[in-house]
Amino acid sequence: MLSKPPSGTLRLAAFGANGMAFSTLDGIASHPKVKLACVAEVDGDRLDRVKKKYPEARVYADWREMLRKERGQIDAACIGTPDHMHAPQAVSAMHLGLPVYVQKPLAHDIHEIRTLMKIARDKKLPTQMGIQIHSWREYKIAVKLIKSGAIGKVKEVHTWSEKKWGDTEKLPATADPIPSAFNWDHWLGVAAPRPFVKDVYHPSNWRKRLDFGTATFGDMGCHILDPVFSALQLGSPVSVRSEGSVPNGESWALDTLIRYVFPGNGLTAEKTMPLTWYDGDRLPPNDVRALLGSLKFPGQGSIFIGTKGQMLLPHIATPILLPLRDFTGYTLPEAERTDHYFEFAEAVLGNGKTSTPFEYSGALTESVLLGPLATRFPNSTLQWNGVKAKFTNMPEANAFLRRKYRAGWSVPGLG
Repeated sequence: MLSKPPSGTLRLAAFGANGMAFSTLDGIASHPKVKLACVAEVDGDRLDRVKKKYPEARVYADWREMLRKERGQIDAACIGTPDHMHAPQAVSAMHLGLPVYVQKPLAHDIHEIRTLMKIARDKKLPTQMGIQIHSWREYKIAVKLIKSGAIGKVKEVHTWSEKKWGDTEKLPATADPIPSAFNWDHWLGVAAPRPFVKDVYHPSNWRKRLDFGTATFGDMGCHILDPVFSALQLGSPVSVRSEGSVPNGESWALDTLIRYVFPGNGLTAEKTMPLTWYDGDRLPPNDVRALLGSLKFPGQGSIFIGTKGQMLLPHIATPILLPLRDFTGYTLPEAERTDHYFEFAEAVLGNGKTSTPFEYSGALTESVLLGPLATRFPNSTLQWNGVKAKFTNMPEANAFLRRKYRAGWSVPGLG
């Protein structure tokens, strides 16, 4: 087990400086016993917020140089870069004995997730995945309701997001000038080289691309499915099936529909538990939406269908038990919102544990990422062996469990 920082102050290294990366480093560094020591950022034009609020933090253009030079002067790291760099950066930091906070999804592919989980377990490092809403009152109440049997045993779950992190168009065959302050090669990192095209990748549309993002499901599934996994104590699915479009070779598909089957347990009605995901313009079927009655159907959320009723859990709002007439006067359980970022800082400082360590969040992310992978094999039920981490009925699908990093960017245990 890593000993807590000897100075009593947690010295934080951050990967990424803007967008969600800034929210992450700022969330942790706002803790009174945390100091932002250094930041690695490939785009010099996106450093303004860090320089203004944390002028003493040392800035690096290359995260590998940051780890080399700061070794022994940092106590933990947080990672808020695009999905394809989560695992290379987190694993490199963990090899130095650093606890890590990694934004969702934990990694880009299944092998990376398994590697992160193993290192965290072997080194006994405090870890946390950035699904901040896990610590919010609304999701805690939802978990308590399901575990208490408020709607009986759960028969099935439908969950969805209206976001559209995909693309049906082919990418431009042109190249644009690379901004002078932007290191495109370092942004690509472990991914294969390609021309820079303005607004196609950086700063946000990388989520649509196969090599960098993980589609709408990867972006939002770790949030929306978190209370489903927590409440029902789900493990690995036994199968996953996509009934939507196929990625076009460069970008993820739109409007996906993915069906999972999970092993049942004491909280479910049957020996298996079906879970269906919808995104973009796809929605649960009419009979499921009709369960809401006069309530507005939220743009993101889940419906738990139980033997004694249903629960609507909007993303993000207090859960609603249905039918409304059956739960009039029902008192919701108490729950308090806690600080997900501070929880990580306290764990590194030796006070308590994190609530989404890689042991939990890795398993959650693995199940989520099996969904985008399944879109490559439409209308085929992929049988998944979670113990062996492989598909048993379609060997060709196993080729997408691990990717090869480009030369010069290898990380021990990855690529």
